[in-house]
Amino acid sequence: MQTTPLSLPYKGFRYPQEIISHAVWLYFRFSLSYRDVEELLAERGIIVTYEMIRQLARKFG
Repeated sequence: MQTTPLSLPYKGFRYPQEIISHAVWLYFRFSLSYRDVEELLAERGIIVTYEMIRQLARKFG
C-alpha cells in the first residue's frame, strides 16, 4: 500500500480512512452523540467504541 499525503493523518489508526471519515462526518453533520454514531456503525457491522469516535472527532473534526 502506497502512502499518499491524504492518508498520512490516518496512519497508525486501527480503522481505515473511509471508516474514520464516515464516523466523523456522521457526528458533525447530524449532531449525533458519540453513542448514536457507535450504534449506527454497529448496525453496519463496524464495531467501534464511542470513546474512539470521541478521539477521532477531536483529531479530525
